[in-house]
Amino acid sequence: MNEVDQAAIGAAARALEAGALVAFPTETVYGLGADAESPAAVARIYAAKGRPNDHPVIVHLAPGADLSYWASEIPAEARALVAAFWPGPLTLILKRASHIPDAVSGGQDTVGLRCPSHPVAMALLSAFKGGKGGVAAPSANKFGNVSPTTAQHVRDEFAGDVGPGPGNGPGNGPGNGPGNGARIAAVLDGGSSQVGIESTILDLSRLATHGPVLLRPGHISAKQIADVIGQMPGLPDQSAPRASGTLESHYAPKAPVALIAGAAVVETLAALQARQRQVAVIHYSAIALGGAQATLPGDPVGYAYGLYAALRAMDQTGADLILVEAPPQGEAWLGVNDRLRRAAFGSAGTIEKFLQA
Repeated sequence: MNEVDQAAIGAAARALEAGALVAFPTETVYGLGADAESPAAVARIYAAKGRPNDHPVIVHLAPGADLSYWASEIPAEARALVAAFWPGPLTLILKRASHIPDAVSGGQDTVGLRCPSHPVAMALLSAFKGGKGGVAAPSANKFGNVSPTTAQHVRDEFAGDVGPGPGNGPGNGPGNGPGNGARIAAVLDGGSSQVGIESTILDLSRLATHGPVLLRPGHISAKQIADVIGQMPGLPDQSAPRASGTLESHYAPKAPVALIAGAAVVETLAALQARQRQVAVIHYSAIALGGAQATLPGDPVGYAYGLYAALRAMDQTGADLILVEAPPQGEAWLGVNDRLRRAAFGSAGTIEKFLQA
């Protein structure tokens, strides 16, 4: 869907209105969407992904949406950031309006709101309920897995559960059996997501006591935010709202992931191969390697764009381990390093274990 297919958009909007799930592209990653005002529909997202019920989802809004419908308090900082960055990859955490179901916030009194800039997403959100609804949508993958950046990634992730069939209508519950709505009614194809990692998440729900807090780094940096609101966001504290994609282990392929300095890649690869380990490598430096590898650009924007596709491609080689050359540090790389740290979290000690075997 290189151009917006209005017939497909209309059908997808009607499916959402009927309580079904629809996968759609955003500029960050592909989302798995449901009517944010229907707890039953939102429950189908959790069932399809295998997502814990207390892990919040982000509500996506059409351009020009009425924030006061969704949030009970809208500070001046929120309006300034909306004016500066929406549509775009910034999610704002605000106090949830009382009539908005807490299913979207994992039972919390807050809500995450975003207006995506992808033309297909904007068309869908504008068609859904005449542009006055909200679509709850985490990334369109099984919980904890690598986020999808193409429509094919979504189809691969939910093979057998996409398209017409029993269970793609509104149904009566969140399970996976016939007629219960756990299938994905449609996958809208908008090409590759241009940003490639999830949105920046900023908490503005506790300004009086904690100021703005950066819950998840992304394409929009803390400095860009500070340039708008005149205050640098702080780091998350123990009382910060739970937010999408912030668990320690997340964004992970099936194969373990290990981060390693560029100078040690060749030597480590050779040692692992000497022990008959199949290793795939993701790197950005000019390193001469044999075997499965993906080379990403050496700039943070280009690297982020290709990261998840590279993790998926290397995972599909059947490797025992995905070795990732650690990217540079610095603010511009915070989003990339955050995703890689979480992808590798459950794999600590894997290199040592393989070398000692």
